[in-house]
Amino acid sequence: MRVGVRLWGALRSFRTMSGSSAHNPLIAVCQVTSTANKEENLSTCSALIREASARNAAMVFLPEAFDYIGGSTEETLSLAESLEGALIQQYAALARECRLWLSLGGFHEKGPNWEKDRRISNSHLLLDDTGCIRSIYRKAHLFDVELQSGVSLKESSFTIPGVELVPPVCTPVGKVGLAICYDLRFPEMSLALSREGAEILTYPSAFIVTTGLAHWEVLLRARAIENQCYVVAAAQTGSHNQRRTSYGHAMVVDPWGAVVAQCREGPGLCYAEIDLPCLHRVRREMPVQNHRRADLYGTVGKKSQG
Repeated sequence: MRVGVRLWGALRSFRTMSGSSAHNPLIAVCQVTSTANKEENLSTCSALIREASARNAAMVFLPEAFDYIGGSTEETLSLAESLEGALIQQYAALARECRLWLSLGGFHEKGPNWEKDRRISNSHLLLDDTGCIRSIYRKAHLFDVELQSGVSLKESSFTIPGVELVPPVCTPVGKVGLAICYDLRFPEMSLALSREGAEILTYPSAFIVTTGLAHWEVLLRARAIENQCYVVAAAQTGSHNQRRTSYGHAMVVDPWGAVVAQCREGPGLCYAEIDLPCLHRVRREMPVQNHRRADLYGTVGKKSQG
């Protein structure tokens, strides 16, 4: 019993180790219900961004498919744009107006051979407070599933898989590593980003309800704990059309694995301070990265020769 009390006390001390500080940057994490109406989606997201700006947030995170969710493959493709199109220009202007950074978590970007193959990339864009694109990550792990519940999705039928991870980006809230939704299930990716200096891992998502109920929070907390990073997960929520419903529960997890912010039902925002001194203390006191045995991984059952 005493051991249990001591462990709980240690947990509480890590969660509250540096407390709230006016010097910690504030982030805002969006939860929305995108439809095929791009103008309405833009209006909803713009209102949330301006609300976050009024709260002095330094950075706002939007979910996967912030631009739209189509009711069919044909509709999805018909609404796609290029990076030079009107929608991204409007978000760039919004970043300049509100003087904050934007994580645009999953944009339907026309592929390089669009006129020939009609394929898109699922692209995560990072915009700075001048509206410039600072990084683009194109989703590497595509969501192709056939669940017993009857859910069947094949993202690869119209989406080009990304071919590289992008380096973490220095932002006013810390070094941000970019991923998208299904990437959450591949810890190798988060480990690669944290090795490159990521302090915040971001997983903008449109999780379906079945997998959201089972796996959403536990996976987000696992990625935070094993990498000793903040994890930021903007999310889609509710019914988009007759075929698609998302789980929601946008949240922020701290480097100790505690959920420090979470959206309620429906569209909205949650806020969290990013306490980098806290993160660095966690890493100093439990130096997991230094303890990794890269010399052993991938060699299970193989004895050294000679």
